[in-house]
Amino acid sequence: MTAATGRLAGKVAVVTGAGSGIGLATVRRFAGEGATVFCADIDVDAAEKAAAEIGGTAVQVDVTDEDGVRAMFDGIVQQYGRVDIAFNNAGISPADDDSILDTGIDAWRRVQEVNLTSVYLCCKHAIGHMRTTGGGSIINTASFVAVLGSATSQISYTASKGGVLAMSRELGVQFAREGIRVNALCPGPVNTPLLRELFAKDPERAARRLVHVPMGRFAEAEEIAAAVTFLASDDASFITASTFLVDGGISGAYVTPL
Repeated sequence: MTAATGRLAGKVAVVTGAGSGIGLATVRRFAGEGATVFCADIDVDAAEKAAAEIGGTAVQVDVTDEDGVRAMFDGIVQQYGRVDIAFNNAGISPADDDSILDTGIDAWRRVQEVNLTSVYLCCKHAIGHMRTTGGGSIINTASFVAVLGSATSQISYTASKGGVLAMSRELGVQFAREGIRVNALCPGPVNTPLLRELFAKDPERAARRLVHVPMGRFAEAEEIAAAVTFLASDDASFITASTFLVDGGISGAYVTPL
């Protein structure tokens, strides 16, 4: 466990997908670093459990619904006067998102809505407030699959994360001179409930992923949360529009060590 430094003291942060995985690890880290944290999730029980643990505030929100997203950010600003950090992290990877030959249009659209449209909505309404309060940091969860191709495809997931990466780059450039930093976090495979479910359902498919990680293991959620915390903090004050890879070397590898 990394010792807290208080580098987010006085910051107001909102994390979507806060109830589990990377989101939960991040709200713990944000709170430990002194931020006031809003734990947003479609699962209200998960949001409330996370908020209770860290002394934050739970928000139930469907991130694909613009009225709900707008109300969330408006409510936070009404209560605290500002939003300094938005970690737009909610996402899904359902089993029916597979090869392009097998993935139906309904599965495609559902993944695009949750993984890409939600980031568009959260960025739109966070930026609107950040412009009036002197800036902020937005971190959008993309993926290493946004920069690599995979023969074991999740076609809509991959496309959605590519969209998050491109959108984050453009927003980072567009709003740089207003003090708003926007970065795309690109994790490699992370030891989360989502990945453990993949192992349980299809160990062979999961093992095909592990062999490509030079470090020989998957990331822990806390390691990704540390990267998010860095990007959220003033330590990253000259970093925007970046493809911030935290992937154990996958994207740099031709072959991996024996």
